Amino acid sequence: MLQVKNKSFRIGAAITLFMLLLILVGTFWTPYDPNAMSAAEKMAAPGLRHPLGTDNFGRDILSRVVEGTRATFLVALCSVAIGLLAGLVIGGLTGYYGGWVDELLMRLNDSLTAFPSLLLALVLIAVFRSGKYSIILVLGVLFIPSFARIVRTEVAQQKALDYVRSARLMGVRDMRVLFVHILPNILPVLLSSVAIGFNNAVLAESSMSYLGLGVQPPDASLGRMLNEAQAYLLRAPWYALSAGLAVILLVLGFGLLSEGFGGEGRA
Repeated sequence: MLQVKNKSFRIGAAITLFMLLLILVGTFWTPYDPNAMSAAEKMAAPGLRHPLGTDNFGRDILSRVVEGTRATFLVALCSVAIGLLAGLVIGGLTGYYGGWVDELLMRLNDSLTAFPSLLLALVLIAVFRSGKYSIILVLGVLFIPSFARIVRTEVAQQKALDYVRSARLMGVRDMRVLFVHILPNILPVLLSSVAIGFNNAVLAESSMSYLGLGVQPPDASLGRMLNEAQAYLLRAPWYALSAGLAVILLVLGFGLLSEGFGGEGRA
């Protein structure tokens, strides 16, 4: 079983590194301006000039896929970072101290969890308006409860172990015990949770952009590209396939990484 997990991890790492390299290169260079239109090259089939063809505005699909992948990745990264940092504080404090701190913070956490995620996302977007930064904020808030519960559970288990008791008897301060002693021991679980959260963020951002609630035109977005491509599935299938493949690779890479992290943590 462990060998399967390690193999999954290696495959996931290879896919993720490929996508990160694509994003890195796309940050500094793309074959064409992702927003440059050409009336003479609308819906051009893949070829030497445009390896993935062009869209209904004559824009180079390869350039837009690279730019859209970068946008989706940054939204997912920032939103997961918000959820993780807040979850570490809330979950760490509640799991370590318990008592009224646990009751207060976890009741607030439960209140946030009680709302359907999609409904809460729509409400928050209605308040903050559609856009990349709104999506980051909304998804970050939605990720807080799950990260907080995971951290709380792990910290509560770790604080009963001998190494934590020894540190406290030696007079080590609580915050040092929590973040220097306990945190490294729950890192495998956190890494697995982050990878899963990243997957959810990619899918959520793509879905919201598909519905017109995420990244706004003319900026490239994988979800919006899928929305635009649905009217040309028979005429230009490469349009949807390119954006869809980018979403699949992002999700698959981090999904396999999550499986690998989980295997290492259990071992």
